[in-house]
Amino acid sequence: MRRFITHEFNKFALIGIVNTGVYYALYLAGLHLAHAPYVAAHWVAVVISVIGSFFLNCYVTYEVKPTWARFARFPLTQAVNVSVTFILLFVLVEWFGVNSSAAPIAALFVTVPSTFVVTGKVLKAA
Repeated sequence: MRRFITHEFNKFALIGIVNTGVYYALYLAGLHLAHAPYVAAHWVAVVISVIGSFFLNCYVTYEVKPTWARFARFPLTQAVNVSVTFILLFVLVEWFGVNSSAAPIAALFVTVPSTFVVTGKVLKAA
């Protein structure tokens, strides 16, 4: 069982890396090639990368069939990630004096596993 979870988590982490690259490439393309305002470039990149992440996590990480119900619930996983990251950033910077440039990296050690668990529950639910 542990090997399965480790393998599944590794796939999740790899997809997260790929998805981050896709987001950043789309953001830069919107910003520099399309000359869009940074807020518009950000939101277009987020929407496209979340859709891509949904399909990659369904097919590759959790090996479930993508459905409209799963697709509708999937953004909740990102809401959890953003919320936990924000809370951790605040606590690390304000309470523990961690450098604000390093704090997001420290937060990854909590947010990636928690997002993995939440995403698995959301996508594996019928």
